[in-house]
Amino acid sequence: MTAVVYRRVDPRLGGFALRTLDPDADAALLHGWVTHPKAAYWLMLDADVARVAAEYRRIHEHPHHDAFVGLWQDRPTFLAERYDPARIELVGLYDAAEGDVGMHFLCAPAGTPVHGFTLAVITTVMAWLFADPATRRVVVEPDVRNTAVHALNAAVGFEVVGPVTKPEKEALLSVCTRAMFEKATGLDTTVRPSPEESRA
Repeated sequence: MTAVVYRRVDPRLGGFALRTLDPDADAALLHGWVTHPKAAYWLMLDADVARVAAEYRRIHEHPHHDAFVGLWQDRPTFLAERYDPARIELVGLYDAAEGDVGMHFLCAPAGTPVHGFTLAVITTVMAWLFADPATRRVVVEPDVRNTAVHALNAAVGFEVVGPVTKPEKEALLSVCTRAMFEKATGLDTTVRPSPEESRA
């Protein structure tokens, strides 16, 4: 059973949301995304559906890693992963700090590209991460060759720390604090109590 965990309305492209991922029910959908040539940096181009299901089952069961299907206008259009970079992906490779959250995102292949869509997706993912008051900084480690993602990261406030060598790639470590994200996007990520909480 999946559940929507976050909603955001983009001023130009409308409604976005994230829902929990079901490793088995979503495997065929994700397979079409992660094996598309544009997803080369996802490192799953030769995966079959069973391997995709197994990978997301592993993530689903991991205490420090989870994954979500992103929706645009209520249709599945992107994938987002959240993880603890001090415990997976970047263990011993950077100066970890309290409140660090790691992030991956992948947009589904589109027949007709929508201008500004990928920027709206990464903005939505970042706003979702900062909706948790415990998140102080988002950490990413894309492949150094992935110049398109480097540009998107810069657009939402990331600053490059430098290259780090991982087993599967040479990565470009970058970080973004809440203040950096708000300055770059103009968004206010302050977490306010609901009306019910305010009356309590």
